[in-house]
Amino acid sequence: MRPTTTMATSKLFSSIAGSSSLPQPIIDPSTGEEVIDLDEKLKDKRVALYFTAGWCPMCTSFEPALMSFQQNAKDAGKPIELIYISSDRNEETNIKRASQLNMYTVPFGDQTAELKKKYKIWAGSETFQFGFGRRSGVPAIVVLDKTGEELAFVAAESQGAKALATWPLDEALGIWGTKN
Repeated sequence: MRPTTTMATSKLFSSIAGSSSLPQPIIDPSTGEEVIDLDEKLKDKRVALYFTAGWCPMCTSFEPALMSFQQNAKDAGKPIELIYISSDRNEETNIKRASQLNMYTVPFGDQTAELKKKYKIWAGSETFQFGFGRRSGVPAIVVLDKTGEELAFVAAESQGAKALATWPLDEALGIWGTKN
C-alpha cells in the first residue's frame, strides 16, 4: 500500500539512527514500498537529493553525466545514493522515472513540495505554485551530510555536468553511518 502524501511538515523529516534525518517515507520505486532498514542501505554512502523532472530536456541531458559520475564514485569506493525529488506532473511519472534512474524517491505531493520549499529548488513551471524566490531550477542536487543537513549544493541547472566537480566526495561528514 502506498504511503499517504498528505503528511504534515513537522512529520516530513524523521529521525534515522539517532541524529540523522531524511524525508520520510523513502520509497523504493521497484516495489512501490517504503524502504525498510534505511540506515543499513545508506551505510558508508554519500546521500543527495536530486531535484529533476522527466519532461525537462536539461535534466534528461544531464543524467548520463550524473549516472557516470555515480558509477565512477562507486568504482572508487565512494558510493552515492541519490533520492529523486520530482517536478514531474504526477505520481505515476515520478515512480517510473525514479525506477528508470534506479533511485529512491519520496511520495509525490506534499513531501516533494516541502523539500522544494526547504531547499528553494523547483522547476520554472512551478513558479506559480512556489513563487520567484528560488535559488535554482531543475536539475539540481543537494548533497546531505550524515545528519541530513545540507553539505553542498551542485548547481546542475546553471553549470551542467561540470557542476559535479563541486561534489565533496571525500568529506567525512558526507559519509552516512560513520562516527567522524
